[in-house]
Amino acid sequence: MDHNISQDILRARQRKRWIIGFIVLISICGLAWALNRVVSQSVSLSELRVSEVRVGHIDNTINASGIVVPVREEQISSPNQTRVIKVIAKAGQIVKEGELLMVLDDKTIRVAIDNLREQISQQSLRVQSLSLELDAQLKKIASEIELLELDLQSNRVKLTRFQKLGATGITSQVDVQAAELTVKRNEVQLRQHKESLFDLRKSTNSNIESAKLQRSIFQKQMELQQSLLAQTQVTAPFDGLLTWAMTDEGASVNTGQLIAKVSELNNFRVEASVSDFYARYLSPGQAVRVEYSGQTLKGQVQMVLPEIQNGTIKLLVSLEQANHPALRHKLRVETNIITDQKDQTMMVDIGPAINGKGRQEVFVIENGKAVKRSVEFGLNDGKHAEVVASSAIRVGDKIIVSDVSKFKHLDSFRLN
Repeated sequence: MDHNISQDILRARQRKRWIIGFIVLISICGLAWALNRVVSQSVSLSELRVSEVRVGHIDNTINASGIVVPVREEQISSPNQTRVIKVIAKAGQIVKEGELLMVLDDKTIRVAIDNLREQISQQSLRVQSLSLELDAQLKKIASEIELLELDLQSNRVKLTRFQKLGATGITSQVDVQAAELTVKRNEVQLRQHKESLFDLRKSTNSNIESAKLQRSIFQKQMELQQSLLAQTQVTAPFDGLLTWAMTDEGASVNTGQLIAKVSELNNFRVEASVSDFYARYLSPGQAVRVEYSGQTLKGQVQMVLPEIQNGTIKLLVSLEQANHPALRHKLRVETNIITDQKDQTMMVDIGPAINGKGRQEVFVIENGKAVKRSVEFGLNDGKHAEVVASSAIRVGDKIIVSDVSKFKHLDSFRLN
């Protein structure tokens, strides 16, 4: 026999169905949320590097590797083939101008000087001997000329007398002709002696000049050897730092071989190297920023060397503070050559997500999500990049600049 179910039991059953339905709904929502978490990729914001778009000044720079070198550096070489007798100063030592660095063997040079001194004396004696010989010959010929002039004068008087007597018939024509021949003979002899005198003076003077020239050559060679002798006492050419020097006493050195280097202490510049791809963008006078250990020094391109070696071009950079205390010889520094500048332009910090100049796709943070946008970048100074005016980006937007290449296939991803 059937009985009616009480209202309490019906209400209990109804509550149970509602509870089960609610639990099922919660489970479905939770499963959907979990599935969405699995399907939709996300990343923690703390793992990303984010930069905010702002307005400021930016430079377009070419990054070059630089090395600090002294403005003045002198290389000291051996004056001849010799050997090191004594080393006095060591590399790294501060030296004063004229301070003795090392001593070289000078025996060969001293022997050469003695030989040249003897040759100079020999030529001086030759000049003296030729001068005395010329004086003696000149006196002899001059005496002969005087005698010939007297003979000529006497024979001319005889000729005149014979000519007068011949006109009256007292003297024969043969005597007159003989007197005329005697006069002509005296004239020829006198002319020959005068020519001989001229030739002798010319020839002897030529020999004397030759001897003087030879003596002058020996004297110049002597001066050169004396200069080489002075160089065997190797001294510092100016106040500075002895950056390198031979250390082995007794070591043989060839003519022109490097034996020491002296550099200025507090006067530096930068020798920078950059790819020859940028050669067309470089010119003297461009502003340069030299950075080292958080410090920035201003300078400008002094010279662009024309030669290209191994795909690189070198340039010399002069510094406003050439004596800055942070500068050291052979110190490696970061050199940024400024090719263009802009003020009051949008800019953002640079990172792996920004690859040079031109239009690129980057992720911008919007409402807890990273959304892909196409942005055009302009000037780049190695630390900041210009954001070219575009409706896609505004001042205050935040761009992810760290490496997000694993999300490049997505239009957006969630941020935790």
